[in-house]
Amino acid sequence: MGGGGFVEGVKGERAALYEHKITPYFIFACVVAASGGSLFGYDLGVSGGVTSMDDFLKEFFPKTYRRKQEHLLETDYCKYDNQILTLFTSSLYYAALVSTFGASYVTRNKGRRASILVGGASFFVGGIINAVAKNIPTLIIGRIFLGFGIGFGNQAVPLYLSEMAPAKIRGAINQLFQLTTCLGILVANFINYGTAHIHPHGWRISVGLACIPATIMFVGGLFLPETP
Repeated sequence: MGGGGFVEGVKGERAALYEHKITPYFIFACVVAASGGSLFGYDLGVSGGVTSMDDFLKEFFPKTYRRKQEHLLETDYCKYDNQILTLFTSSLYYAALVSTFGASYVTRNKGRRASILVGGASFFVGGIINAVAKNIPTLIIGRIFLGFGIGFGNQAVPLYLSEMAPAKIRGAINQLFQLTTCLGILVANFINYGTAHIHPHGWRISVGLACIPATIMFVGGLFLPETP
């Protein structure tokens, strides 16, 4: 019985090592990591608004723009029926799907922090490319980089938050990813509302502002500790 008590005592001391207090640095690490969710949310919110902006359609999809004008008083159904426009939207998700396999390897072998850095850098590059794009292939390339960023970020961020959080608040901390995703969608819609009235390059502002959360994620990620 005495030996059993000793073992239980050792286990208790060992478990206590992982019940760290909430410190400013812990909060910083969680905020930086959770910003990965805002990347995903921002793109979800901004892409739909941008693809319906007249200035964007006139520059890259004039036929779709004319069809939209011809059916202003009708339903939105089939106004945006254009395969290339659909490719612009879906290319991000294809890229995210493919990059998930590479992200899995990096996250497992190089650490969660490495994937967070790659995700932030990729999303930043994609935002810049889309903001300065002059043709459709450039737009698609930018979307592919954004997809890579989302693939890496969505792979690493939930894991990072779960592994950094003390057990008692792990569920709440892990929900930060979902929270920032929703906040990203909300912010993107407000931005689209404002930039829709900035002619002719308001849409460039919308897609370019994606660089802000990407910068937070990458620069902050340089100071993140690796998870236990």
